[in-house]
Formats: sequence, structure tokens, C-alpha cells
Amino acid sequence: MTYIILAAGAGTRLNPITLRHPKTLFSLDQSETILSRMVGLLHHLDKAARIVVVTGFQRQRVEAAISGNVSWIHNPFFEVTNSIASLWFARTYLEGEVTILNGDIVMSRELLAEVVTRPTDRPYVLMDSSVLKNGDYNVQADNGRVVVMSKELSTYSGEYAGVTKLDGCSAKRLCEKLCEMVDSGLYNHWYEDALVQMIFENNFELLAMDIQQYQWTEVDNVDDLTYAKRIHMKEEYVGSEKSIS
Repeated sequence: MTYIILAAGAGTRLNPITLRHPKTLFSLDQSETILSRMVGLLHHLDKAARIVVVTGFQRQRVEAAISGNVSWIHNPFFEVTNSIASLWFARTYLEGEVTILNGDIVMSRELLAEVVTRPTDRPYVLMDSSVLKNGDYNVQADNGRVVVMSKELSTYSGEYAGVTKLDGCSAKRLCEKLCEMVDSGLYNHWYEDALVQMIFENNFELLAMDIQQYQWTEVDNVDDLTYAKRIHMKEEYVGSEKSIS
């Protein structure tokens, strides 16, 4: 499977600590960062993983910090565009089964193993139905089918968890919609807005998978970073116990 990790943003909501330090390189322990942990787990859980990372802010530091088999794509216009442009730069990888992940997500190993790295024959996004207030970017679903995703929803079914899984057909359709929108000058949008346009304009069937039983967080503030470290350190501690016993 192909995994496209979108890591071009400057993380301005975490200023001043992100003024010169990419959010994806925040440390979870002495050796792991948000991005290195995700790359390492994807390679470990999916031996055939093809990992593509789209960079922008501080690209040299990000690329230098990650070892292993990774393909790099650069969005040189990251300061004036949004994730739709970053994914557009990686559009040649939108073929076959594809999983798109935001670069500031920290998930439990269990979630990655049981959901994120599993093959799929249908398109769906991950959402957390336990978050029904103060969600960042949210999903309204009806009988498991996405109706709309937006930051502006007053009521919704759950918070979007920053992951979209696509089969080959839907990956191709998303690529076509990305090109259409970027060609029309709509490059300052989230790529998820392209999925919403596909739902409204083309009756695209996008499903929502509820992951409320798993641990995950998108790192948008210091509290999120603290929780991300707890997710990581808990698993490292359990792993150490198993190796001793």
C-alpha cells in the first residue's frame, strides 16, 4: 500500500515553539519524533509499504531527520497554499490502494495495525465519535456514509482523525478532482474539501469508520503533545515489560 504523509505545514497554532522547529519533529522520547514514529511503524506493520512524505516548512531538517525508505515530495508554495496543493504535488502516487495521513497525527500501534495498514476495497475516513464538542475538523455521517466534513459544523457525528483510505478507483477520482480544483485556483483548501465536493457534485460514496475505542491525537497544542507522548510511552513501557518477561 502507498502511504502519503502530508507534512508541509508550519504549525502556526503552536507558535512560538514552531517558529523554527517543524511540528512533525517534536520529540516523543529521546529517539523518536512524531514523524519518525509514524514512518517506522508503517514500515514495521506493512512490509510492502511505499511511504511518501510531502514537505514544505523546514524541508531540509525534516528530510535529514528521517532514515529509511521514504520518497520525498516538496510543496514549494506551502506558505500560500493548503493541503490540497501538497497532495496535488504527490498526485502521481494516487493510484492503487492509498492511505493519506496528516503529518501531525500520533496513533496507538493497535490502531495502525488493525485499521490504518489494513487493505481496503472502499473509500473511508476515520472519525472519533467520542468527540462531539470542540472538534477541530469534523464529520457528519448518516448510516456510516459521510454527508459532509467541515470546521464549521455545529453538530456532527465525530471528529475527523486525519486519515483517509482509498481503493484504486476512488484514488483516481480524487486525483482528478484535485487537478480540477487546483487548475481553478482553489489551492488554499484542505484536500478533504475535494472529497466533500465529490460527495455533493458526483454522489461519491465516502464511508466513515468510527475509531473511538482507540487512542490517537492530532498535535495542535501543548496538551495534544503531552497526550501524544503518553500514547507513545505507554506502548514503549508495555514493550519493555514483554521483552523482560
